[in-house]
Amino acid sequence: MRPGTRVLLLAALFAVLQLANVTGRDTPDTKNYLSYALRLGGMGEREAAAATIDYVCAGRATIAHRGQNVDVVRFHAPDPAPRVMRECREREWRQVEARLAAGQAGGRTVPFMPERFMRIFEVRPGYPVFLVPFLALFGVTWGVWAASVVVACAGGVLVFVVLRTLSVPVPLALTGQALFYVLPCGTTAMRPMSEGLQLALTLAALWGCALALGGRIRAGAALVGAALLALFAVKHSQALFLGVCLAGAGAAVAVRRGRRGPPPGPGVVAAAAVGCAGALGTVLLARLLHYPSVSESVQDLLTGHFARPDRPRPWPEFLQLQGNFWTEWLRRRLWEPVFAAAVAAGAWGARRRPVFGAFLVAAACTGFLNQAGHPDITLWGDRLIVPAWLLPVLGVPLLLEPAARERPEVPAQGAPLDPAR
Repeated sequence: MRPGTRVLLLAALFAVLQLANVTGRDTPDTKNYLSYALRLGGMGEREAAAATIDYVCAGRATIAHRGQNVDVVRFHAPDPAPRVMRECREREWRQVEARLAAGQAGGRTVPFMPERFMRIFEVRPGYPVFLVPFLALFGVTWGVWAASVVVACAGGVLVFVVLRTLSVPVPLALTGQALFYVLPCGTTAMRPMSEGLQLALTLAALWGCALALGGRIRAGAALVGAALLALFAVKHSQALFLGVCLAGAGAAVAVRRGRRGPPPGPGVVAAAAVGCAGALGTVLLARLLHYPSVSESVQDLLTGHFARPDRPRPWPEFLQLQGNFWTEWLRRRLWEPVFAAAVAAGAWGARRRPVFGAFLVAAACTGFLNQAGHPDITLWGDRLIVPAWLLPVLGVPLLLEPAARERPEVPAQGAPLDPAR
C-alpha cells in the first residue's frame, strides 16, 4: 500500500471515531467564534444568537443525558436533556437580551460577554472565516463537527509530511501522525475553537523550517512567513510567540555553531529571519489596528472577564499568580507524569536532528508562553499549553529512528534468505 493511501486511511479512521461525539465538545469560547462565523455568513445578530445558543445548549443537554445514563443512583430517572436545554436557552437569552438592551452591539460577535471581553475575539477572524464554508454546506451542528475533523486530520497529515521531509521512514512518520491523533493534540483540535487551527499552522511553520534546512530555502521561508501571517489572523499573540521562538532558535543554533563548528547555513538564517520579521510585524500591525494590549489581557484575567473593577496594580498580582499557578501546575504534572515523560522523550528524540530540533523545541515553547499569559488552572484542561505536545509527536518518531533503521528486513514467505545478511 502506498504511503499516501496509508496516511489517508489513518486520517479517515480518526474521522470515523469522532462520530462518537458530534456535540458536547464546545467550550465557553465556542459561542464567540460560532456567532462570529454566522454573522460573517450573512445572519443577523438575533438569528446568529439563536443558532449559537441552540448549538451550545444542545451540547449541554447531550452531556447531561450521557451523565445520567451512567449515574449509579439516578440512571432510571427521567431524561434531563429537555430541562437542561430549556434552562440553558433561558439563561443565555436573558444575558444576551440584557446586553442588547443596554446598547452593547457592533462588531461581528453576539454579546454573550462584556464588550471589552468580546473585543478580544473581534480581532481573531481566522477561525470564524475557516468555519463559514462548513456552516454554509452542512449547517451548524455538522458544519462545526466537519470543520473540526478537517483541521484535526490536517494536523496529523502535516506531522507525516514534516517527518518525511526529515527523511524519517514511512512507518515512523505514520507513528507521528497517529500520536497527533491520540495525544491531547487531536482532542484539542476537535474542539470548536481556534487551537486546532493554531496547531496546524504551527506545524506548517515547522514544515517550512524543515524545507529551508534541507536546502529549499525560498519555499521554506515562504511557508514559514505564510503560516505566521495566517496565525496572526487566528490569534495574533500566538503568531508573536512563534515568531520570537523561531528567531530565538536560529540565534541559539548560530551561537552554538560559532563556538563549536562552521557558521549556520542559509536555511537557519532564513527561518530565523522570517521568524524575527513575523514577530516585529505582529507587534507593529497589532498597534496599527489598535488590538487589545497585553495589559488589557491581564485585566481580563484578574477581573474575571471584566466582571469586576480593573485592578489598580495588576502586574504585581499577575506575577504572584504566576508563581502560584506554576507551583500547582508542577504538582499536578508530578502526580500524573505522562506529560513530563512524553516531553522528555520528545526532547531526547529531537537531538537526532539538532538543528531542526532547536526549531521544534522553540515551537513547543509557545505552549508554555501561551499558558504563562493565562495562568488560570481552571481553563478547560491543558488546551493552552497544547503546542508543547508537538515535541513528543515529532520527537518520539525521531527517537525510535535508530531501531527502525537497524531492523533487518523480513523476507517474504517462501523467499530464500540472503546469505550476505
